[in-house]
Parts: sequence; C-alpha cells; structure tokens
Amino acid sequence: MCVFSGVFLAREELPDSDPEDTSEELTEVVCLESDLQDGQMMEVEVGRHSVLLTRSEGRYSAIGNQCTHYGAPLSEGVISGNTVRCPWHGACFNVQTGDLEEYPGMDCLPCHKVQTRKDGHVTLKQEKRVKSMGAAVAGVTHTVLLLGGGAASLICAETLRQEGFGGRILLVTRDDLLPYDKTRLSKVMNVENDSILLRRMEFFHQHDIEVWLRKEALSVDTDRKTVTFDDGSVQRYDQLLISTGCRAKGLDVPGMKLDNVRMLETPEDMLSENNVKFYMNDNVTEVKGVDGKVKEVVLKSGKVIPADVLIVGIGIKPNSEFLLDSKIPMDSKHFVTVDKYMRTNISSVYCGGDLATFPLAMAKNRLVNIGHWQMAQAHGRIAALNMLDKPTELSSVPYYWTVLLGKTIRYAGYGEGYTDIVMKGAFEDRKFLALYIKNDEVIAAASLNYDPAVSAVAERFVAGKVITKKEAEYAKHVLFFFIISIFG
Repeated sequence: MCVFSGVFLAREELPDSDPEDTSEELTEVVCLESDLQDGQMMEVEVGRHSVLLTRSEGRYSAIGNQCTHYGAPLSEGVISGNTVRCPWHGACFNVQTGDLEEYPGMDCLPCHKVQTRKDGHVTLKQEKRVKSMGAAVAGVTHTVLLLGGGAASLICAETLRQEGFGGRILLVTRDDLLPYDKTRLSKVMNVENDSILLRRMEFFHQHDIEVWLRKEALSVDTDRKTVTFDDGSVQRYDQLLISTGCRAKGLDVPGMKLDNVRMLETPEDMLSENNVKFYMNDNVTEVKGVDGKVKEVVLKSGKVIPADVLIVGIGIKPNSEFLLDSKIPMDSKHFVTVDKYMRTNISSVYCGGDLATFPLAMAKNRLVNIGHWQMAQAHGRIAALNMLDKPTELSSVPYYWTVLLGKTIRYAGYGEGYTDIVMKGAFEDRKFLALYIKNDEVIAAASLNYDPAVSAVAERFVAGKVITKKEAEYAKHVLFFFIISIFG
C-alpha cells in the first residue's frame, strides 16, 4: 500500500525550510502499490489536500495536484516522462521536483519525498521547498533594464534573480499597475485591480526589483546604452529587454473620440454584459453621440444600434515608435526581429512578448509573431538565461485558450498554412477535437470538451515527434484511444 506522511503548506507561497518546524504530520493509506503502473499518475487525497502521485521507471513521485496557474487538476492532464502538462492551459511541471517547466503557470508546486518500504508500502513525506530567488549584491553595478510591464519583463526579472544575478534590475512601464494578468481582461467581467496582480509590491522589494510606473520610453541609444523617458530622465543599461507589447487599433470613423469608447486594454475598460448579439459580415461606419457620449453605432448595412458604450477590438499596433531612430531592426510591420536566443542584432539588446518576431522551433524556425501570454513568459525566461551567458534556445510550443459563451476552447501548435482538418466529435455536440494538417502532418490542434487531447498533442510537438495524417485519422473517437495512439 501507499502511505502518505506530510506537512501541508499553502500553494501560493512556500516558506524556506525550517528545521524546527513542529507542524502536525498527516499519515493516510492512499492506494495499493499495484494501483499505479509505470507512466501512470493518480490523484490522492490526504486530509483536505490533493496530491499527484506518479510512477516512472519504478520510482514514485508526489507533488501538489493543482496547477499554479488557475488551479486545474493535473491528474486530468498528460504525463510524459518526468513532466506533467496541465489539461487546461498547458503549463508543465517536473513530477520529481515540482519545478515549473513551461508557462503560463507562475509558481512551482509543493514536492513530497517518497520512500518505498521493505513491506511494500510507499511513504510520502513533504519536503519544504521554494524556487530560490536572490537579491541585489552590494558593489555589483551591472544594470538590466526591462522596458514594459507585461509577462516577458516580469519573468525575465524573476529568472535573473533565480539564477543568482546580483546586479540592478529596473522594470519600467507606462501602466498605472504592477504587472498583472492581462488575459483576464477579456474573460472576467468587473475585474478589480488587486485581484489580477501577478506579484505584489512586497515581492519586488524583497528581491530588489525596482519598478517605475507611469513612465514611457521615448528613444533608445544602443551606442551609449541609454534610454530616454517621457519625463526627461535618461537611464543607462548594460543589458536591455524590450517588451513594450502592442496597443489596440482604433476605428478610423467619425465619433471615435467620444468619452465612452473603450479599447479593452486596461481594467478600467471592463464592463459587465449579459446579452450578446452578433452582426456578421458588417462594419462600423460611424459612431454618433450626445453630450460627448456614444448613443448609436451605424453599420455599413445601414443598421443603427443603440449603445451606451462602444468596445473596439479589431487588432493591434506594436508599441515600437520609440525604436524608429535606433539601430534595432524591425520588420515591415514594425515588430522587432530576434534570434532563437531572443537577441536582436545588438548583442546587449533583447526583445520578447507581443512585440517580437522570433524563430519558432516547431515550425522549422520560421519567423513568426505570436501575441500570447504563455509565449511572452517563455521569451522572458530565455532572454534572462542568455543575458547570464547560459545559452538557451527557445523551444516552447504555443498553447492558447479562449472562452466563448462560457465554453473554453484550447489550441496548441502553429496552424498557419494548414490544408486539411481531421475532426473527432462534432461542433453541434459542443465536443470536438480538430487536428490541422499540412504536408500530411499535424501542425496544430483545437478542442472543446475533449481534454486532455490538446495537451497530449502539445507533448508530442515538444518531443519533436510527428503525428501523421494517417495516424490522426486512425485514432478512435474515444479520447483514451487517441492518447494511446499519440504516445504508443
């Protein structure tokens, strides 16, 4: 039988090890040893806590079962070797250490020591652990400047401290808020600022990460290694990460300057709406207002829609105007081009997040621009490691999600240029898996109520293994057989 013995801690923050900790231990029988075979995992309950128990090559491991992103049960995800991938949004964790290996999760998981007894019992005992982060070291003047307050900058700063960087870290953003979860702006109504912060100010103080709010870069001089800001100040850097992202593109029609036209870029733009009606194959030609506020929206078809607020979501523009006079290369759309190390043509200058055009490994290093949260986080980590002379290539597989009418759609891969789709299930049943085919190979997958199929496909992509069109067509409609065909 498997016996659990452990001291449980809050998932959000694990304290450093305390040899004098006298918290009460929990011991429970959780399963028979024969219940878990190699390459399998299961959720076990100990007290009021959920633990993920895994077995690989005869070795047992146990970590927290809730993904540190949005709390998904990892036991419903996909295990491959020593990695478990979240079924909801694709975050990955090492089952032996609890370490985060792929975003969008932010934190590691609590880990538990496993011992097999001579009588066949398996004992699990918690080891306190936290992803160690340092702080500034006196006398170290090396300065890393991070432009932009999004996911790439935050993860870059955290990775630098985790890897022992003792110099100065400056994170500068034109936003009013500390780095926050911007994905929630389009998915959760009536969001409050404090509820979406990724880290609170105490975190930045603890690890000597300086944050400058409401400050915007105007120009970059890569020869002098300086950035000039809108308040007239000039900051020197030794290494620079540019991750200023993009902004919403506005409508070029009369009435766009009315007070209650929103762009869905900040928490202040959020509203609560219950009724949704779609007008397909139509365009806005005019916005009419009374007393400076929106009252009607006129469509190309001639329809007039009464409105109190207009929310515009028609695309983005890169925030790269301040780079136009610099030596940093941009493509025809003014996105910054980088290599697989997130470096520009200037050795001390890196770029990440929505602003970057980068080589995607799974697409044979084709240069792409992917404006998504998980990729921005990966960019920040890769940039930080290479800043520290730890050569690391970007190898993440894109993993997206969106919520429409209360249903979550998941997508992994890079499907541009697909020529065929293999379908499992049906749109009408609101349960399907779509496999996108190009050159007789699967290049992307999308699903609704078909978990963890997209995570299984993502794992295959990460491993560099091909899913052929024939293999996709052969896979059965039942999810279990599909996963077996993917990993068999």
